[in-house]
Formats: sequence, C-alpha cells, structure tokens
Amino acid sequence: MKITLFTLGTRGDVQPFAILGEALARRGHTVTLCTAKNFRTLVESHHINFHPVNIDSEFMINSKQGQQIMKVNLFHLKRNLKKFIYPIIKTSLNEFYKMAQESDLVIYRTKTLADVFLTQLDCHAIRAAVVPAMEETTAFLNPIMSGLKIPAFLNRWSYKFNELRFMFFKKPIEQFRLQHGLSEDLPELQGIPGIYGISKHFLDRPEDWANNHHLTGFWFSQTKNELDPELDQFISSGKPPLLITFSSMPVAKELHDLIIDCISKFDERFIIIKGWGEWNLSDSPNIKIIDSAPFDALFPRMRAIIHHGGLGTTAECLRAGKPMFICPPVFPFGDQYFWGDLAHRKGVAVKPLPLPRFTAEKFDKGVRQLLTDEKLYRNSITIAKKINAENGVEKAVETIERIIKANYLRRSA
Repeated sequence: MKITLFTLGTRGDVQPFAILGEALARRGHTVTLCTAKNFRTLVESHHINFHPVNIDSEFMINSKQGQQIMKVNLFHLKRNLKKFIYPIIKTSLNEFYKMAQESDLVIYRTKTLADVFLTQLDCHAIRAAVVPAMEETTAFLNPIMSGLKIPAFLNRWSYKFNELRFMFFKKPIEQFRLQHGLSEDLPELQGIPGIYGISKHFLDRPEDWANNHHLTGFWFSQTKNELDPELDQFISSGKPPLLITFSSMPVAKELHDLIIDCISKFDERFIIIKGWGEWNLSDSPNIKIIDSAPFDALFPRMRAIIHHGGLGTTAECLRAGKPMFICPPVFPFGDQYFWGDLAHRKGVAVKPLPLPRFTAEKFDKGVRQLLTDEKLYRNSITIAKKINAENGVEKAVETIERIIKANYLRRSA
C-alpha cells in the first residue's frame, strides 16, 4: 500500500511520524513523509521516502515573526497572517494535495489543515497525533488550552476551539479550494478514525471517546544509539547530572542567563542541550553545554530532567524512569502545560513552572524538590516498567492495518 504522512512543526512534531513511517515500511508498505524541507536528514535516517514542503521550520521559529507567533499573542498572529502565515498554508496545502492524490492512505496531523480536502478525495485517511486535541471529551480540557483556568463543565466545549482554524485561515483555504475546484463546505471529521501515540499508563483513555479513536502507546524508535565519547566521559566522571533541554522552543537570552545563574548555586552537575537556542556560559567544570544527543542513550544516565514539556521529551523521561521538572515556554496556550500538569498528578514530576511566570525563587524551589523528593524517583521507576512493556509503534501499525481492512470491507459490501 502507498502511504503518505503529513506533518508540520518542530522536531517533536516530525520525529514521531518518521518513527511511525519506518514501522509501516517494515511491514512492506511504500511510505513517504511530507513535511518542511529542513527535516530531510531526520526523515531519511528512518529509511523512508521524503517529500519536502518548501518551508524551513527552524528558520521560521527563530525569526522575529515566528517567536511572536509562538507566544500565541493574537495581535501578533493577526499582524503576521498575510505576510508570514498565509504563504506557508498555501505552499503546504498544495504539496499535501498533490501527494494525497497519489496515495492509497494518508495519515495526517490536523495542524496541516489537510482536513479541507481529504474528505473529498478517493483515498483512505487517518488522523494521527501525539496530543489528544482531536476528539471532544468531558474528561479533560482541550490540551492546547490547558494553561487557562476554565471550569471542568466546559471541557467538551473547549474542543470547539479547533474549528477556529477554518475561520482564522479562511482566506488561503478558500483560495486553495477555488484553485482545485473543491467544495466550500466544512469537512465532516467525526467519521475519520484517529490514533494517538500516547501510553494508556500515562493518560487514561476518555470513556466518552468514539470507538474509532485509539491510544496505541508511545512511538519510540527501535534504533539504539550511543553517546559521543567526550559526553560519555563527562557523565562518568562524577555523580549523575541533571539535564536541561528546551528542544526547538525559543527561550529568551535573559532566561538562559537566569537559569545558568540559578543552577550555578547548586552543588550538582548539569548538562544543557542547546537545541535551537543560544546559551552563553563561562568555563564551569560542573556544567556542560552540548548541541544535541540521542535521548534514548542520554536520559537513562541522568539523575533527572528539566525540560519544556513536549510529549516526545516527556515520553523519553517516562521510558527512562527519570523524574521531571517541566517549564513550558509556550503558555497559557499549547499542550506543554497539559503534560507538565499530568506528569505532576501522576507523581513523576514537580509542579510545572511556565517560563512566562519564571522567577529565580520558583525555579530554585522546583529544582530542590526534584533533587530531594524520593517519591518522584520511585513513581518514575514504576511507570517506566509499564511503558517499557508496551510496543506502541507496532500497535499503531496493527491498528492502522485493521482500520484499512475494515474500510475496504465496508466499501466492497
């Protein structure tokens, strides 16, 4: 079967789809991942085909406009719509549409807006995500609104927020539909099955979800990586370090400086992953800054992890059995606080501290609790045993093949 995957965003939005695509390819399917052009190396390292969308996610996020948009400021978002966002939507939709017409099955993120045409094509479609924001539920608030104080009886209502994307991006969507002669009706999404790369041991499946929505377990790569010898030597030269990583998230230089000032007061060793940020640091024998490292090899060697709250990083902490301190850069919107709060309630993390509310005192308190609360370490080891007994990506493949088989039978009946 010819399968195409669509996704856009940061590395955390792309890597799970590359892992899923690799698992599908191992089952004999022809798999192509269509995403921003700067992820070619990442995608091809998973031994699947790559089709570029002519945008550069890293450049966009690090640009002035991108950093304004990441703060989810509606004023900045509106100001940048025509010049910055509309061209991205136009470019990506046209590439996705072309690839969908050549595919038997499309697996896509809703962020790609592929909903606007997939229901009008003669191909199978499955929505895939690592954030449970697609299906309405009373069990929890829409994760992309998790930082807002909204009463629980409005949980289901909060998922109506998803429909605003069709209104907010109405102009480029209408232009795309007109260009390709598509219906102007809003897509009917309820019948499209969904899979989530999330473990049931971390997130309880809502009882009011439709039967065609599935938690499969986290999508981890089967590739085993090794650490750079210099990094391995640093880790081995003393007690296990604490790790700080904000991945691809933009973090202001002032916060970098404040974080370094705070951690320099601890008699602990730290590793900082630069990601797409810039950290300035004078020589310190207890702090090592690196460009990147494979999480599967690094996390088990750490004492604990301080990070931004992306689900990919959170899942690696859970798999490694390491407690967390989550400091979401994007707040109050975005899913980072949702995972930080969930990890806290599961007893594997201290209370999350959003970077927009960051103070030295609050950060110091969080790090001290991370170092001293033995319950966090015991709970982390317990949940790690359960997660390591799963094989989420293989279950996802089995679920996808079962969905397709059922759809083929339904069509032929």
